[in-house]
Amino acid sequence: MSTVFIAFQTNDDSRPIVESILADNPQAELQEQPAMVKINSEGKLVIKRESIEERIGRPFNLQELHLNLITLSGNIDETDDEFTLSWAR
Repeated sequence: MSTVFIAFQTNDDSRPIVESILADNPQAELQEQPAMVKINSEGKLVIKRESIEERIGRPFNLQELHLNLITLSGNIDETDDEFTLSWAR
């Protein structure tokens, strides 16, 4: 398998997103840097709208991810409920 990753600016807006990703993807690894947090995962990483909404206490459009997104690696599959990064086998 190949590693996928997503990186966000380190700020209060991205903190609940990162927490949600780590909770929903127990295999994921967090790398913290001064101005960036990067989440690596073997093969697949799923970001769930519902998990983020639970943490922020309001409706969340997955397009809001792009406001603090720095970079990502992997094939993207996006619906209204999930944003998935993976590599085709």
